Amino acid sequence: MAVTFESTTRTTIGMTELFDLSRSIDAHRDSMARSREEAVGGVTSGLISLGEEVTWRAWHFGLPIRMTSRITEMKPPNYFVDEQVRGPFRYFRHVHEFTADRAGTIMVDRIDFAAPCGLLGRLAEKLFLARYLRQLIETRNLHLAAGARAE
Repeated sequence: MAVTFESTTRTTIGMTELFDLSRSIDAHRDSMARSREEAVGGVTSGLISLGEEVTWRAWHFGLPIRMTSRITEMKPPNYFVDEQVRGPFRYFRHVHEFTADRAGTIMVDRIDFAAPCGLLGRLAEKLFLARYLRQLIETRNLHLAAGARAE
């Protein structure tokens, strides 16, 4: 069983600028300061592009976590997709979509993931993991919408 959720953020930032902020390794790191995320492999600063990977090291639930993601689809400035290549999930897919409107940009994040460990993992998804990941995405998006700057 998988978990799917969507988060919508509206901002006055232009679509192209927000697209670049969303794929900025530096802006992501800054938005995740609480979990001490650091890019430790692949693209470690600047903008990540189609086919490129980044390996993140972070602390979640008091545990060190490593996750490598690859940009598997990209159509600037409308959308891009990152997917886990190696890491803690059975699978993890994050679709980033951008639409211009009169006030700026609407950013929609669609997350689809599954925890490992069978029944225990499904229980974790329902009890806390889905809520925790939604909060991480919303925190990141608030940071971006506030005007973090891309490299």
